[in-house]
Amino acid sequence: MTWEEVRDLDRSRAVALLPVGAIEAHGPHLPLSTDVVIAEAMAEAAAERLSRAGCSALVLPTLTYTFAGFAAGFPGTVSVRPDTVAATIVEIATSLHRGGISLLGLANAHLDPSHIDALGMAVEAVRESGLMTIVFPDVTKRPWAGRLTEEFRSGACHAGRYEGSIVMARAPELVRDEVRRSLPPNPASLSAAIREGKRTFREAGGPRAYFGAPAEATAEEGESTIQLLGTMLEEAVLAEWDDVG
Repeated sequence: MTWEEVRDLDRSRAVALLPVGAIEAHGPHLPLSTDVVIAEAMAEAAAERLSRAGCSALVLPTLTYTFAGFAAGFPGTVSVRPDTVAATIVEIATSLHRGGISLLGLANAHLDPSHIDALGMAVEAVRESGLMTIVFPDVTKRPWAGRLTEEFRSGACHAGRYEGSIVMARAPELVRDEVRRSLPPNPASLSAAIREGKRTFREAGGPRAYFGAPAEATAEEGESTIQLLGTMLEEAVLAEWDDVG
């Protein structure tokens, strides 16, 4: 969009959706930008649904560089400090408010626990400032997590069937499919490893930076998961919409 097109919107009905991803290792078969692909798919699916509900849904350019401590030891991973992530989101919200946007939704696909904490810090700061309404459906927590796939709920879901399926549905040209099909399952649970105090993929039992069952991924599952993620973000936005409108 041009700035004039944004100016001419009914901004009282506008919601900005910010995809939040990462550049980090996702096995030998998925791109470093996997979380970016997933976050953009989630935001765009939500935007379609919100538009049908009468909102002007604006998908912002993706916040790509975030904290990626678990993958920091793998070449290609780019990690910035959690406080940088939090401050960036607060600044984005401030700019949106200045432009007349009153609601921001975060479409986050990066699940590093320190990154999740940074998003929580940003959400709290924006809410305390009174600038705007901000929503963040954290898919690692209830009620959202229980609605996702069995592999996701197991915690063995980094670059496995869950994420691989979404990339296959959204950007199949980025998948090294012959490699994907050759990979044995890795049932080690990242969520259990985090509870045990592990701090890297290698410590958690993922020497090749993947967990779960990549060979079981399908584009069909990926498309259904994208629609579910979009529905979750739509629901989170609409739950706050009355307060904004």
